[in-house]
Amino acid sequence: MTAAAASPGVSKAGAWKLAVRLPTLTAAVAPVAAGTGVAIHYETFDLWPALAALFGALCLQVGANFANDVFDFKRGADTSERLGPPRVTQLGLLSQREVFAGMWLMFGLAFLAGIYLVTVGGWPIVIVGLASILAAIVYTGGPWPIGYHALGDLFAFVFFGLVAVLGTYYVQADELTGLAWAAGVAVGCTVTAILVVNNLRDIDTDRTAGKTTLAVIMGRKATRAWYALLVTAAILVPIGAWLFGPASPWVLVVLLAVPFARGPVQAVLGGVEGRALNVALKSTARLHLVVGLLVALGMAART
Repeated sequence: MTAAAASPGVSKAGAWKLAVRLPTLTAAVAPVAAGTGVAIHYETFDLWPALAALFGALCLQVGANFANDVFDFKRGADTSERLGPPRVTQLGLLSQREVFAGMWLMFGLAFLAGIYLVTVGGWPIVIVGLASILAAIVYTGGPWPIGYHALGDLFAFVFFGLVAVLGTYYVQADELTGLAWAAGVAVGCTVTAILVVNNLRDIDTDRTAGKTTLAVIMGRKATRAWYALLVTAAILVPIGAWLFGPASPWVLVVLLAVPFARGPVQAVLGGVEGRALNVALKSTARLHLVVGLLVALGMAART
């Protein structure tokens, strides 16, 4: 079926916009903001490496979105029974070849950003950059996709939390500090929470498709508790960086994220199921951005 036949009301540009999944780009912005906030705290802020890190993170996120779109379709995880937002390959809006081309273009652009960052941060950036691209591909692709073997939560926490925050800080400061690690943990918790809502919604369809996520293993009750724990930790960890570390009292500004957390936490713990969880998914993505920006603001202050 052609794209036009599948959905005559969607243009080619509109299909690519759907494939990019704009709401997910908060996953790239939040860690760069947080890492830069820590750099400001230590007076090591450097604009061009920060911008290059943001550009690379955005390209990696979009490339990962394209990869998930086409690989999930190829593996049978995306069908007409899909509960989440539309996937362009499954709907026939873009061909597999087109989405693969878009994926490699995005990873190529991320690689170019990495070349510049290597001149700033040295050989560790080579390892981090190549590992990030490889992880984005094998999340749903390759002979043993980690997203199909209950490792998705760990992948999100490590690469879109710790690695993204620490990498952003490192290319500006050429070092790692406890404050940067705390920021990475906070951001990692909220980005993982996005995936948890997604997997909670898809437990039944993932199980049918043979996709073993952590939610499939844990079940609904434990997954809901895991989500609440992640959101709570995201707010408490920065506060701990003030109580037991070098952060200033300004880091308490992260408490302003609580109102943004209330809605999705109540929905998840309240037993919301199926497509209705898409609202909580969008709210969690917004919470992720809010936490990242507030952590950046709070940790940037010195007194």
